[in-house]
Amino acid sequence: MTRFDAETAEERRALVEDAIVAHRERTSPFLTLEAELPESAGEDAVPPWIQLSEDTLNLDCTDAELDRLKSLLDEYRSFSVDELVRPEEAEGTNARVLARTDDERIAQFVEDVFRQVYDRGEDYRLWAAEV
Repeated sequence: MTRFDAETAEERRALVEDAIVAHRERTSPFLTLEAELPESAGEDAVPPWIQLSEDTLNLDCTDAELDRLKSLLDEYRSFSVDELVRPEEAEGTNARVLARTDDERIAQFVEDVFRQVYDRGEDYRLWAAEV
């Protein structure tokens, strides 16, 4: 991989597809994708992220984000919630979503999660943080 960030929907989907291929070729344990935080975010803010390992996507959600994720999954029949974990020491829920589809569809899902679940704007920057 020669690029690790993208700012348009088309570029972000291509970045995710390329990162998935690189992740699989390297047989790394997981791929981490992060959305850049807006400048208005506080110092303690954590950027939203999605990890991919084999056919499982892993992400943290607030209750509102989890509701939006469940609604989004109605549009993606090849994706399903595998596990929801609500740690006592943390706020929110860790969601594990199984993806039984191709890389292109995973890339579209990732884009829609950042836009619809995490409420990122049309021009947000996506980083392939760990491949």
